[in-house]
Amino acid sequence: MKMYDESILFGREVMRQEINESDLINNTQLKIEITSGFVKRKEKEYCRRCNASVYPIPHNECYCKQPCTYCTNCIQMGKVRRCSKFYHLPEPNLFKKSAEPILQWKGTLSQQQEEASKEIVQSIEQNETRLLWAVAGAGKTEMLFSGIETAIRQNKRICLASPRVDVCLELAPRIRKAFPTVTTNVLYGEMETAYTYTQLVIATTHQLYRFKEAFDLLIIDEIDAFPYKVDDSLQFAAEKSRKKESALIYLTATPDRNYQKKIRQNKISASILPARYHGHPLPIPVKVKESEWKRRLLNNTYKTKIYKKIKELLRLEKRFLLFVPNIKWMNQFELVLRKCIPGARFEAVHSEDTERKKKVQKMRDEKLEFLITTTILERGVTFKNIDVLVIGANDPIYTESALVQIAGRVGRSPDYPTGEVIYYHDGLTRDIKRAIKQIQRMNRIAKSKGLIKNE
Repeated sequence: MKMYDESILFGREVMRQEINESDLINNTQLKIEITSGFVKRKEKEYCRRCNASVYPIPHNECYCKQPCTYCTNCIQMGKVRRCSKFYHLPEPNLFKKSAEPILQWKGTLSQQQEEASKEIVQSIEQNETRLLWAVAGAGKTEMLFSGIETAIRQNKRICLASPRVDVCLELAPRIRKAFPTVTTNVLYGEMETAYTYTQLVIATTHQLYRFKEAFDLLIIDEIDAFPYKVDDSLQFAAEKSRKKESALIYLTATPDRNYQKKIRQNKISASILPARYHGHPLPIPVKVKESEWKRRLLNNTYKTKIYKKIKELLRLEKRFLLFVPNIKWMNQFELVLRKCIPGARFEAVHSEDTERKKKVQKMRDEKLEFLITTTILERGVTFKNIDVLVIGANDPIYTESALVQIAGRVGRSPDYPTGEVIYYHDGLTRDIKRAIKQIQRMNRIAKSKGLIKNE
């Protein structure tokens, strides 16, 4: 009687310690592909998982009892040594036929969304690469539904990946609701359930390290987000995870200048949506000078413009996000606010916060009046009827892309299509100016095309 599940290796490339079933590894009939931890090219060694260069580590002790070393680049996924072995079975696309109707989303698309949706379907059918450039709140996820349905009907394996775990956790319930009869798994660093083989995968881009030629359709959301944008090894992992014949869809509200150049030169197919689906313009951020904000907000809080605005929003019962540039200063400011506004219902979240998921959900459930956050929530999360205040918008952490994305948290719902975005600064930066110009430009393009009907 078979005691193992070989499907955990389908389209995967994982090490021995990531597989609990020893019977599976020892089964010679399965013809498991076994490869070394490192790849050698032109006398240099590279990690098989992330493609980073590997260098000798003096006096490195290893259980292999030989001179050994390991990859330091992807060590958070488990240590890849020279003596490590990777195990892989080719992707067979062994999926049960999903019950009808496969797509159970009841919404409708606007004309511009419908056009983009058809272009996405065409790219999937022809195994092309396409960039979907849509302003924040344009309904990117809904535009993917027909393409995903097409891929499912063709028995393809699909992955929706994002650099941010918050984006994955936001996407997962929406995708499962739209495709309730399709096997789905959500993969991220702190997931509590074991990996299972599914036709539809929602994952952080880091999880793509563990796949090899698995996906017939790979969709990468927020391609301009950290760390994917600046990490060659994550981009390598994305390419490794898809089949040689496959479709690749990029999603972004803020393509960098390189992608914009490729679009102008027709080097990449693109679908561009300059307007939100509800026909309202993007909120234009307002610049407000707050001199010496770092010191004054901690030591002279009551006299600052930011504090007065916070009090005003609380009085008006208007919920809001309060963006701050770094964790250390956030922790100090949180303590100050708890003393200045006792009884206010708020939390602070950042990338190292183990309670982040719960706190964000409390904000969604409207149990909080506001949420203090770093740029971890700059994208991929939706809250109804909120304003956004950015403290220290001149800090280098706030790139043009980040500031546009942050502004995009406001006015996303057709029931609440407006709201305030305020960039507090103590010196204007090029990124602040460019972010505002980019938002104004998209509004102008949308208006010229007749896509803004509600002003």
